[in-house]
Order: sequence, then C-alpha cells, then structure tokens
Amino acid sequence: MQDAQPLARFQISADDIRRVVSVFYGEVRRHPVLAPVFNAHVEDWPQHEEKIANFWRNAILRERVYDGFPMREHLSRPDVRAEHFPVWLGLFHAVLEREVTAEQALQWGHLADRIGEGFRTGIESIRQPKDEPPKLI
Repeated sequence: MQDAQPLARFQISADDIRRVVSVFYGEVRRHPVLAPVFNAHVEDWPQHEEKIANFWRNAILRERVYDGFPMREHLSRPDVRAEHFPVWLGLFHAVLEREVTAEQALQWGHLADRIGEGFRTGIESIRQPKDEPPKLI
C-alpha cells in the first residue's frame, strides 16, 4: 500500500480504488437493469472508469484529481431514476466485499451509501411534480 495520506478518510491505495472501479463497471456492463442505462451514456469505458476512480480518490483520499458535477450529470439523464441507486449500491457493496478488506469495505460502503442516497433523493426531489407531496421512505 502507498504511504499513509494524512487527510484520507481511511487508508486505501489509488490502485485499489482503480481496481474496484474497474471490477464494478465490468459488472455494471453485464447487469440487466444498470447496463442499458450506462450503455446509453458511456461511450468510452476506460475514460469513464478513470473519471469515477478520480471521483473516489477525491472523496476518500482527498486528492484534488476530480473535476465534475456528478449531481448535474445524473439529473441531465432522464433515464437515470431514483430506483436505480439501491440496485447500484447493492452491486457496489458486493464488489467491495470481494475486492478490499472488511474495514475498507465498511468505510467505503458507508460513504457510497451517503453519496448514493444524496443522488437518489436529489433526483426524486427535482423530478417530483410540484403539486405532489414528498415521498416518505
């Protein structure tokens, strides 16, 4: 593992992050629900995986290697729906459990849950008709 990064949320290497992202998107491309959504928007998988690995390096290691607006990206795609996020998270947790230590999987999984829930509720809120009451979970 690389040298400890003092600002990191938890210790994991950039290589481990890249590996998890690669394995995860390999599974996404075969997933019956997620593959059609991702394949409709991702034209260059290696580039997408690099961008998402940079997102996680920024979120976990606090490296300034990601430049993007993920909520805007998700909102701009009407076929990305709130109900996709629990499916995405379930698959992501399964990959984490296989690819990193139990402690890393727990920590990264908690972070992914918070981010995923933010995306899910943001999409649900923005797309909800103005005269419809909020959904309670």
